[in-house]
Amino acid sequence: MHGPSPDLRFPIDGVTRTAFLKPFITRKNIEVGDYTYYDDPAGPERFEENVLYHFDFIGDRLVIGRYCSIAAETRFLMNGGNHATDWFTTYPFPIFGHGWEAAMPAEWPNKGDTVVGNDVWIGYGATILPGVRIGNGAIVAAKSVVTRDVEPFAIVGGNPAGLIRYRFDETTRAALEEIAWWDWDAEKVTRNVRAICSGDLEALRGAR
Repeated sequence: MHGPSPDLRFPIDGVTRTAFLKPFITRKNIEVGDYTYYDDPAGPERFEENVLYHFDFIGDRLVIGRYCSIAAETRFLMNGGNHATDWFTTYPFPIFGHGWEAAMPAEWPNKGDTVVGNDVWIGYGATILPGVRIGNGAIVAAKSVVTRDVEPFAIVGGNPAGLIRYRFDETTRAALEEIAWWDWDAEKVTRNVRAICSGDLEALRGAR
């Protein structure tokens, strides 16, 4: 036994609202790691509908790691929704042409890729803004608006999302980053699933 195949769309028998997300991805600028799941009562195929303002010509990517848990109505706002804020107007005149293209800038605001680490839990209805990086093991509370980077194993919430607390002390956080169990192969994860699903750091360190 080595756990369910990460290529399964619906790993829980008889359940179609919870699915491994990777097999549903169709856009080349979205990358999702194995075993990350999305839960949506309207169907997991809706995930890409909630990745907004994501245009190929901009080139930014949404990168999500392994073993993440993503709740329904989570939205990722990408760089295509950015407006210039150093002009006298925020209205994007140039994109409408007909003479307005004369004001076309050399480049539009771009905060880079949006990156979600491994083993991240994103609660219902959270919104992630462009260019945000969320560290491994972090938790984003329901309905939060994440406007800046989130440290590994931090719990954040609110609008804008702020630090509520860390899940573990600094020594434990560093150890978990070093162990990086999410990078293990499926067989090793399965052999050590009890240690992963515990608070016993020494058991995890001793994993074989």
